[in-house]
Amino acid sequence: MSDEFWEEDPYYTGPPLTGEMVRGAEALLGVSLPRAYVELLARRNGGTPRRRCVFTPFPTSWAPDHIEIRGLRGIGGEWGIDSPELGSRYMVEEWGYPDVGVVICQMPSAGHDTVMLDYRGCGARGEPAVVYVDEDRVPRQIASSFAGFVAALTRCPD
Repeated sequence: MSDEFWEEDPYYTGPPLTGEMVRGAEALLGVSLPRAYVELLARRNGGTPRRRCVFTPFPTSWAPDHIEIRGLRGIGGEWGIDSPELGSRYMVEEWGYPDVGVVICQMPSAGHDTVMLDYRGCGARGEPAVVYVDEDRVPRQIASSFAGFVAALTRCPD
């Protein structure tokens, strides 16, 4: 089955999503995951989106006006947000990201920057904003919600 959102490549893709997996990740990470995120992962549990760039009103270490993601992390498996080896908690500790929420993207820089769900403004049970964290480790909002982030993803400029 083809999906307009995802590339065919199974890299970064976890096992089929279950409610138990979602509840376990939420308990481990101490947050409620956005409904739009869980619904997208129900179609395919992480992977490489066809549209991978988000334009920004600020320059980044990647480009003067946008970021690019390599993959969107799912739940469970090697690349899941709850993975002990490569999950969100590990990434925050290993790369010194601000402890504002959940790392949800794999980046071309392999750790120097990231995209996170940011719970600072809404609390652990609210609807988080999506932020880009560059090498300076300052979270900069790129969408007010996960659904807004997905809507902002576009084909990358040449």
